[in-house]
Amino acid sequence: MTIAVTGATGQLGQLVLSHLKEAGAGDVVALARSPGKVSGPAARAFDYDRPETLAPALEGVDTLLLISSSEVGKRAVQHAAVIDAAKAAGVGHIVYTSLLHADDSPLSLAPEHRETEGVLAASQVPHTILRNGWYMENHLMGVPAALEHGALIGAAGEGVISGATRADFAAAAVAVLVDPTKRGRTYELAGQPGYTLPDIAAEVSARTGREIPYVNMDEAAYAEALKGAGLPEEVAEMLAGLDARVAEGAVEGRETDLQDLIGRPTTPLAEAVRRTLA
Repeated sequence: MTIAVTGATGQLGQLVLSHLKEAGAGDVVALARSPGKVSGPAARAFDYDRPETLAPALEGVDTLLLISSSEVGKRAVQHAAVIDAAKAAGVGHIVYTSLLHADDSPLSLAPEHRETEGVLAASQVPHTILRNGWYMENHLMGVPAALEHGALIGAAGEGVISGATRADFAAAAVAVLVDPTKRGRTYELAGQPGYTLPDIAAEVSARTGREIPYVNMDEAAYAEALKGAGLPEEVAEMLAGLDARVAEGAVEGRETDLQDLIGRPTTPLAEAVRRTLA
């Protein structure tokens, strides 16, 4: 069985490839815009924006992991091109990384995932949907700045985040890729237990011996702070909007699908903070 992974040079893609190797998966193909950057498995050129590269790269592939593109605003079109190419190439199963509660999520990221799920359903290619929850790294990447400035800032209030690490989500993807009995359904992947941004600040404080409070801002003020830190206006406003939806409960989930797939608890917040500080 040949397994192919899109976005193979991305953060999630690299972790999936590593886990596949650990799992002893035989035939693995890494699909990337720049295949020369892939180390390990066989690599093929695969550019979402060049549809003519897609079907040839999928020849002989039995199972495809379609990791959602990082290009917000272009993803629905890119994903549809991949799904069409996979069908033309005779791929037997597609595993897609979607978004937690994509069918009714208020996050600005959700519509493109809903559209992709619809294209998958219409394609009639057998598929599995992994609705990934919040990556812990999304907020932990702000820890160095919090230490520099003496506070963790955001607009998420006391919103509960059912987050997990990219490694946790990669392990879930691999569990489905290597075990056909786990395929053919939609998984809601939420980390347990949930945590808040004040919890992150408290954990950072405890581990560094410094008082690092969480300072909550409204959406507009947080966007301005992000722009002041050098982020482009469009990116800053998107991130601030996501945080504001977190405050409203948009990334909270009670499901245990993630733990069930990986056969263990998800990475605790304390451990994720420890690794970030290390």
